[in-house]
Amino acid sequence: MRASIPVAAGAVAWGTPTARWTLAATVLGSGMAFLDSTVVTVALPAMEDELDTGLSGLQWIVNGYLVTLSALILLSGSLADRFGRVRLFMVGVAVFAAASALCVFAPTLEWLVAGRVLQGVGGALLTPGSLAILQAGFREEDRARAIGAWSGLTGVAAAVGPFVGGWLVQVGDWRLIFLINLPLAVAVLVITWWRVPESRDESAARRMDYPGALLGVVALGGITYALIQWGAVGGTPAVWTGAVVGVLALAAFVLVERASAAPMLPPGIFASPAFTVTNVATVLVYGSLGPLFFLLVIYLQEVGGYTPVAAGAASLPITALMLALSARSGRLAARIGPRPQLVVGPLLLAGGFLLLSRLDPGDSYVGGVLPGVLLVALGLSAAVAPLTATVLASAPQRQAGLASGVNNTFARGAQLIGVAGVPVVVGIGGTGGGAGGLEAGAETVARGFGPAMLLLAGACALAALCAAALPRGRMPGPAEAPVEEEVAEAPRPVGKGRATRFCGVSGPPMRACPGSSAGGARQTGREGSV
Repeated sequence: MRASIPVAAGAVAWGTPTARWTLAATVLGSGMAFLDSTVVTVALPAMEDELDTGLSGLQWIVNGYLVTLSALILLSGSLADRFGRVRLFMVGVAVFAAASALCVFAPTLEWLVAGRVLQGVGGALLTPGSLAILQAGFREEDRARAIGAWSGLTGVAAAVGPFVGGWLVQVGDWRLIFLINLPLAVAVLVITWWRVPESRDESAARRMDYPGALLGVVALGGITYALIQWGAVGGTPAVWTGAVVGVLALAAFVLVERASAAPMLPPGIFASPAFTVTNVATVLVYGSLGPLFFLLVIYLQEVGGYTPVAAGAASLPITALMLALSARSGRLAARIGPRPQLVVGPLLLAGGFLLLSRLDPGDSYVGGVLPGVLLVALGLSAAVAPLTATVLASAPQRQAGLASGVNNTFARGAQLIGVAGVPVVVGIGGTGGGAGGLEAGAETVARGFGPAMLLLAGACALAALCAAALPRGRMPGPAEAPVEEEVAEAPRPVGKGRATRFCGVSGPPMRACPGSSAGGARQTGREGSV
């Protein structure tokens, strides 16, 4: 039985004790997941040393989380509306904590990957809930301030994640990066149970697209398995089986979504060419970021000789500049239209990848790494806010929540496939393993890093080309094509003229209920990523 809560949902006023506790719970819960998503990559070489694995094992540590997160985040928005946003948020936090405990005590790589898969389930459940609690709980005039505070504080968690992860690995053990989640989760659960008012959409649809969610997990898992294992062991029967199962599940997913009465991914959402083009650009941009952060931290530690702390700090300019510039970028796009920034941003990213492709093991950070990192930071700062705004503007208003959920899912899936596939394409997919681990393959990593960055530069250049197809001027209007699926009215904007700072390295910001065919009007806002 939950503790009594004196303030009803939708009536929380800024500055009250309930408002402070609600903000504390959502910031700590989301911050825990944001922090975890950025600390893991810094700890990969240390994990490789202890678990005696190679690059393929490290790919699974990263992608185990992304498989379930990508496949379930659309469904979880609908679950939150139906069963209660606070309830689902608490379930997500509890699952995330249990998974973190499994990671702490994992004796083998297989157990660690299992924990990461379970963490993805928890992340998918708590991600939509945190912002939905603020959107549904606060008074309309206070929502912008609450969400702005949430965005800034959780952005800081994402920004300091690599440095914190590197410090924990260097002074202690890589298991500490998961252990820190446990006291945070306990605090979040106690505060939420004690002080946060529940809300749900009583009109939410009773039908849930469970078959679609299951097929999504199988499709992403099968394709990821085939890509990672191809680089590790080649085209064995098991690898081909995984590829076939993944492709068949993907085809079945498309058929199920077309036939479902309440699909996670209604085909009609793609009626707008601008929506489709922008999502293609999202896939190319975020599909480049996943491999960048995965390979850069390995290169810096195994080839460049960086300590974990130094490797974690190497990417701090990216998150710092995004926190400083993303709000300004969004305001500029609102005035002149998103097309210029959606062309220039990916081109800056491509330029950053080109500079990083020229890295030499003897280069200093300032002369070798920093110039490329700064260009990547400027490119992301220019592109992320207009990218999300264009997705929302180009979909029918009643599908704004679904549009943001689709965009975030595509970004996560692209990172998943990028981390699995890019090392295979450039010939470093089988690096490491056995007694020598990555150290034995450092030369191969050094040879493959440059071609990998060139491949990512090409993907971002293609994203700029896609963006050039968007119309000039302000945000493109939605295509009001008939859509058979029942979709909720879009939520009311959280604030007029107020931009929030957001660090969208791990995924684009989410506004409104992801994937819900039943989100309640004005109560389904989401604006976050894990």
